[in-house]
Amino acid sequence: MPAYWLARAKINDPISYKRYTDQVPKIIGAHGGRVLGRGGKFKILEGPEKFERFVVIEFPSLEAAEKCWASDEYQNAAKHRKNGVGENELVILEAGEFTR
Repeated sequence: MPAYWLARAKINDPISYKRYTDQVPKIIGAHGGRVLGRGGKFKILEGPEKFERFVVIEFPSLEAAEKCWASDEYQNAAKHRKNGVGENELVILEAGEFTR
């Protein structure tokens, strides 16, 4: 069953943050992931207006999404968006059927 990374970000230092974003597509692809949406227009309907960038990435499974996040490659890349460079929230959501 597919799973999705749902990320919200505020970029404080675009030059340093780019070191992260330049590496991530290859890492995600190596884990079977594909970007469904990144950046672009958005409308916050509820919640803080702090975040300025939203990302949705599909993986073949929850396990693949977790494995990507936990990989040495991803964790090394993620260092470039921490320590004030950016502020991020990331959750993984497994797709499921609606119940009524």
